[in-house]
Amino acid sequence: MGLLRFVVDSEEILKDWPEVYHGYLAGPDGRIFPSRMEVEGNVLGCRRNTSESGKFHIAWPVAGHGRLLLCTGSLPERQEPYVLALELARGKIVQLRDQASQWELSGLRIPVNYYDLLKQAQAHFRQAVLEDDLSRMCELASQAIVSACDAAKELGQAYSRQALASRQQRYPHLPAILGIELEHAAPHENWSLITSPFNSACLRLDWKEVEPQEGDYSWELTDQQLEWCESRKMVVRAGPLLDFGPGGLPGWLAPWEHDPFNLQSFICDFIETAMLRYQGRVRLWEIATRFNTGGALKLPEDQRLALLARVLDIARQVDEESQLILRVDQPWGDYMAKGQHRLSPIQTVDALVRSGVGLSGANLEIAVGYQPASTQHRDLLDFSRLIDLWGGLGIPLHVTLSCPSAGIADLETTTETGVDPRLWKNGPSESEQADWATQIMQLLIAKPAVVGVTWKHLNDATPHSLPHSGLWDAQSQPKEIFQRLKKLNS
Repeated sequence: MGLLRFVVDSEEILKDWPEVYHGYLAGPDGRIFPSRMEVEGNVLGCRRNTSESGKFHIAWPVAGHGRLLLCTGSLPERQEPYVLALELARGKIVQLRDQASQWELSGLRIPVNYYDLLKQAQAHFRQAVLEDDLSRMCELASQAIVSACDAAKELGQAYSRQALASRQQRYPHLPAILGIELEHAAPHENWSLITSPFNSACLRLDWKEVEPQEGDYSWELTDQQLEWCESRKMVVRAGPLLDFGPGGLPGWLAPWEHDPFNLQSFICDFIETAMLRYQGRVRLWEIATRFNTGGALKLPEDQRLALLARVLDIARQVDEESQLILRVDQPWGDYMAKGQHRLSPIQTVDALVRSGVGLSGANLEIAVGYQPASTQHRDLLDFSRLIDLWGGLGIPLHVTLSCPSAGIADLETTTETGVDPRLWKNGPSESEQADWATQIMQLLIAKPAVVGVTWKHLNDATPHSLPHSGLWDAQSQPKEIFQRLKKLNS
């Protein structure tokens, strides 16, 4: 067993820091080790099954940014605990300088303000290193982190602006489709507003709702939504057809949980039925979601992967011309720290790409600001590196985004998911949601590997899985994010 230990300023900061138990270690190559956090006084310990050097990741309160996931440099084990704030500052400054150097070599014009903020971060860090008093050292290191995160935001926004401007010189419109996942309801007059910011729509084809009882299909809602999209010449994506997350598959499949042959038969039959019904009208099919995290029918990881490969093969036989994509839950793979999965999300998709089953792309789902299971809050540089990493697979990338606009109870939420108000600098609000969405979308659209960006939910007035995630509020009135996205696509 390996153990890395870190000291913090005092025990007081641990009282309102539940994220401390979600820290984890990753190797220099990004591989996440199964990790377990321990707290004793003001000393944190992170255990894993190897003694290799590793980078420690943890959500850290950063003034003006909320609780961002930060990481240290690669650290070896030692008897004396590391000062956590100091190592996080060191790690952020190194990441910042490396990214700026890479982008500058590729032609990015680095803003002057970035250099000023970097100098501030380095000055605070130098003072912290020379300080003997732990409290003062942590204070200076925290100031270095704030300046470094300010610089990262400045750098990320500069990249987004310049890279997007470069792409728009080659394309008369946005170089990626901008989509919305439609609510599970019949089209109504408010939907006419959708076509202003969006040129694409995702039709939910939830197997549980389409076939609530074996052999009893209900296609009316999907038929109406598809006709509405076609009449407005929107790019249509349908799915996910399969949801391998907890409770994601129809309840009537439960008796076949331990019968892989019949389970595969039922699943493939539904895939074939759905695709044949809309063949020629839907060209982009989202076959499955949460296949990498799992939870449905307690299917083991290897069985899910084998089943998914078979499903993709069947889907390709049904429609040789359509694009087949998979939605990847938590694409950074933070959940790997629990030790319940063998393959990282990118390894899972890479295995399917290499198997030659006809996978056309991946849809990275990033839901920030929720609990218990969601993506941790990260800055623009981390998003950029994620897309660059996944872009290495050589397949088109789609990204589905969501974050909350409020922290109060949401009566239309269909899951037990709640809002984590601590992640945002001023708590969840419409303005915070709009700021986060527009910054991230601009960065994503600027990336050549990204062909489409979709917002997860339309309307808070109708049932939805993530609280306060809609572009319209509970009275079906547009939020600030909706107005901002209209400007983005203008």
